[in-house]
Amino acid sequence: MELESERKAVVRFGLKMVESGLTTGTGGNLSIIDRKSGKVAISPSGIEYAALQPRDVVLTDIRGNALEAETKPSSEIGFHLSLYRRRKDIQAVVHTHSPYAVTMACLGWEIPAVHYLVGFAGKKVPLAPYATFGTPELADIVSDHIGDYNALLLANHGLVAVGSSMDAAFAVAEEIEFVARIYYQTKSIGNPVILPDEEMDTVLEKFKTYGQKKMGG
Repeated sequence: MELESERKAVVRFGLKMVESGLTTGTGGNLSIIDRKSGKVAISPSGIEYAALQPRDVVLTDIRGNALEAETKPSSEIGFHLSLYRRRKDIQAVVHTHSPYAVTMACLGWEIPAVHYLVGFAGKKVPLAPYATFGTPELADIVSDHIGDYNALLLANHGLVAVGSSMDAAFAVAEEIEFVARIYYQTKSIGNPVILPDEEMDTVLEKFKTYGQKKMGG
């Protein structure tokens, strides 16, 4: 089975997406690209994550032509592929319907730097205008609005998170849902204090060396 490890990752993180409360039912989708071959492993349409098997994960080329699968790819394959074509640093895409991020998207609000963890996305989480799900229009809007950010709100829809690996993209989705919740709660009580750009510059620089690094010797 081609891209076996990538397909297994789609299954594992799809289930984790539900368990983490980032989506419900068959909502949301996720994919990984193998840059060497140009092949993409993407979650199928309409299969519950608990029932998903690696063989159900659809394999396509960068243009969306099916290569190996007995299932149909996610209806959102268009914006996954457009992101991979737009930015070569993106190795994985996670699309969620997480409640607080969706709340912001339905309000038509970006998520500002209310908490430094917005740095997982950048200095903020921008908002893309609404387009019908699964359409070429939405695919174009997503790739046009992602810029250098690692997360993007889709108006009246959900969240798109990207990363250099599935672990990284999923971490973005989780942390931005947390920040969206904090923003919602602070707005419910009063006027949140937003971190200045200068502080976010510092945060983003520190994020470059955050976490465990391999030691030499």
